[in-house]
Amino acid sequence: MATSFGALCTDFYINQKLALKMDLPSERETTLHFFERVRQALPAMSKFRKYDGEMVLETPRRKDDIRNSWLSVRKNILRTGTVNPDTMEQAYRFHEFVLQQAPYLLSISPLDVDYVELTFGFDLECAESQDEVIYQALFADTPLGNAMNIDGSKVLDCQPFCSVNLDEHGSMQAFFEVRTRQKSRRGGTGRYADEPIALNLTVRKYGPVEKPEDLKKQFPDLAETCSRLAIDKLVPDLLMPISRCITSSAG
Repeated sequence: MATSFGALCTDFYINQKLALKMDLPSERETTLHFFERVRQALPAMSKFRKYDGEMVLETPRRKDDIRNSWLSVRKNILRTGTVNPDTMEQAYRFHEFVLQQAPYLLSISPLDVDYVELTFGFDLECAESQDEVIYQALFADTPLGNAMNIDGSKVLDCQPFCSVNLDEHGSMQAFFEVRTRQKSRRGGTGRYADEPIALNLTVRKYGPVEKPEDLKKQFPDLAETCSRLAIDKLVPDLLMPISRCITSSAG
């Protein structure tokens, strides 16, 4: 993968969510027309799938190809994602295109916009105890870490989640999340044993917007903020300590 973020992890993805206050049109023709418009502009997105309450358009998975793009329509949520994009600009163009088309093809009113958010995701392979790795990388020798340091115990769940307001009105917020593999209530990982550690940075901008085209216009600000926080905060303060701990524990 060509992005500098992708070089730091196993998989790197950029996801976007448009959350609405009211339900999207449920007519079959409306959604299919929207998907067809996306496919015409992006012919590689040719695989359509329908789940319970969700319709997805995506690029077909090919052997040895780690890249993927997808578009999902749910009840009141429109989501797009790019996995291991060749360039940041390529991923941004896809997300901006969907934001540009959706208001007109899905009858989305500016008043209907709850929020738009952009997520940078970093997956890190870790064969060791993921929660122990997170504990050692982020919490050891801190007051909270000391409270968890109990003789004979083993770290069961260590998945920090924090959020901050980025302006005085709270209209733009950032979320930092570290997720480990799923486990049973007794700590077993079972069929989830191969899942990576996931680090997510999400920047959310609350609506409403003045005009439909404002959704696309505000995207560069979301992207710039997400990129800056990833470079200044997530990578040095979360990703690198966890990566070093993974390397040392594997040794």
